[in-house]
Amino acid sequence: MIKLSFQPKQITKKLLSVLNERSQDVLIQRYGLDAKNPSKSTLEAIGKKYKITRERVRQIEEHSLSTIRKSDNYTEFQKIFKEVQGVIGEIGGLVAEDELLEEFSSSESIQNHVHFLLVVGDPFFKKKEDSQFSHRWYLDEDLSTKVENSIKNLYASLGNDEIVPESEIIQNFFEHLKEVSEDYKSEEIAKRWLRLSKKITSNPLGEWGRADSSNINVKGIRDYAFLVIRKHGSPIHFKEVAEQITDLFGKKAHVATCHNELIKDPRFVLVGRGLYALTDWGYSTGVVRDVIKDIIQKNGPLTKEEIIDKVLKERYVKENTIMVNLQNSADFIKDEEGKYILS
Repeated sequence: MIKLSFQPKQITKKLLSVLNERSQDVLIQRYGLDAKNPSKSTLEAIGKKYKITRERVRQIEEHSLSTIRKSDNYTEFQKIFKEVQGVIGEIGGLVAEDELLEEFSSSESIQNHVHFLLVVGDPFFKKKEDSQFSHRWYLDEDLSTKVENSIKNLYASLGNDEIVPESEIIQNFFEHLKEVSEDYKSEEIAKRWLRLSKKITSNPLGEWGRADSSNINVKGIRDYAFLVIRKHGSPIHFKEVAEQITDLFGKKAHVATCHNELIKDPRFVLVGRGLYALTDWGYSTGVVRDVIKDIIQKNGPLTKEEIIDKVLKERYVKENTIMVNLQNSADFIKDEEGKYILS
């Protein structure tokens, strides 16, 4: 939390004092500056109160802001605006609105007053949210454009379901972002810039990727299970998956529910009694018989020992289970060399 040398509410009060009563009230309602009610009013709501059009309210708002900027009180508070400008510069020069306001206070009321100072202050510029980015404030147009273009290029370079460690996404980001001051090339500022994006985000384990990927934008038990198994790095029992979901993410996962979700999702493969792995790891789907068929189709005739060795790399089962399946003549027979082939 950033500590300011001034009280935002006191500054806005003095700035508003240069206006007539109605103009003050319009700005107080529009920006949520009422101490008792920090909610912001729409142009329509204010227009109904004064029996004027929405456009007329907008004109009053713009004229009132212009009046404040031309006032002696505004000139008096240049040090205040310089202080806020310095804060924004220190944290990257380009910041998402919500994140910037949180830096100043967790109080909605104080945030509204800081927001008003940003709106009325000359050094500050705002871009409204769009399909790519959230509301953001910046000090320099050139820096803002470079950062946003780099984020777009980074997004284009990511695979649909790619998961990238945080250190790697930052490195990749800076490879796209060139010709900016070295002062800005810190891990904290990089993450703050990346959080501007609606297209790129991180999952609960701090890994990054496309925001529309279920591996990143985690919504249900299946997605949490995927992250748990991936983090574990090897086949894991569904009971332990449920436990890990609770331990890692604080999400209550019933064992039976977790098992059912694992069965339904093609991202997971049952490789042993209750043991699940990720399909991405190269495990074949199906029961042991299907695995044997797949192995023979890929490799041609194989000895019993070769089949057992290959199946055990795919499934956590006993050798006897493999032999029982091989004895099914409806699926497998031996050739003239004594090797197993498909019937």
